[in-house]
Parts: sequence; C-alpha cells; structure tokens
Amino acid sequence: MKKWERWSFNALHVVVAATGTAYFWTKYLLRSDDPFAVINHPWQPAMLSLHVLAAPVFIVFFGMLFHGHTLQKITSPTKSNRRTGWTSLLSFSAMALSGYLLQVVSNSTWLGALAWVHVSTSVLFVAGYTVHLVIGWHVSVAANSSPAPEPILPDTAGSPS
Repeated sequence: MKKWERWSFNALHVVVAATGTAYFWTKYLLRSDDPFAVINHPWQPAMLSLHVLAAPVFIVFFGMLFHGHTLQKITSPTKSNRRTGWTSLLSFSAMALSGYLLQVVSNSTWLGALAWVHVSTSVLFVAGYTVHLVIGWHVSVAANSSPAPEPILPDTAGSPS
C-alpha cells in the first residue's frame, strides 16, 4: 500500500466519522425550541450532505486498501493484528451496506432498523480501526527499533583454504 493511499484513507476516515457524528448529534441529540422545526440545528443538512458525499470516496479508498493491504495480510502466515483487521473489515462491510440501504428504503420500520445498524457498525468500525492503527504503529515501531539480526556466516574455521 502506498503512503498517499494510507494517508488519504485515514483522512477520509476522519471526515466521514466526524460528519456522521455531527449529523447524529444534530438529528438525534439536539432538540429545537420551535415545535414546527423540520431540523434540530442549522448544520444538520450540511453534515448529512458532507457525509453522503464523502462516504462513496471513502468506500473507493477502502477498495484500494483492501486490494493493497487486506488481501496480502489475510493470506500471509503472520498473525499479528488480525483480530482488529477482521473487526474493521466486517464492520466496514455492514456499515457501507446499511448506509447504502438507508438511501433507498422508504419503510419507516426498515429506516429505523437500518439507522441503528449503521450507527452501531460505524461505532464498531471507528473503534476497531483506531485500535488496528495503534497496534500496527506499535508493531512498526518495535520492528524498526530492534537491532538487525547478525548474518549467519558459514563456519570456515575448520575448512582448508
């Protein structure tokens, strides 16, 4: 995986998480004083718009990350950081699918259920991916700080020259 892909994915992760959190806050946790208000806060439509515009780009970068990182790690013999990787992969898949379905479903029961699936899998993804990054960073620092192993040289003491 290239450095710009990793940085772009992480930046989009922050944007999508921040706009999703802000939208959740303005829609579900704030209440307007006006009993006839359609929205609870003036930022509510902007946060939803930014979230819906950034999410597909985030999904595209996830596809690049999946191709350049995830498939290699799944097939590699090393087992480090796999639990949080699988948590991130599965929760991302459920989060993306539920986010997509939220835009096309019109039944209020399904909308409510999908909204809570989307929110819960989003929280799980943000937490799992954050832990995945922290563990990966610790593994990387530990690998770079340990001294390189001594090369194994053939024993030439007893052989004639």
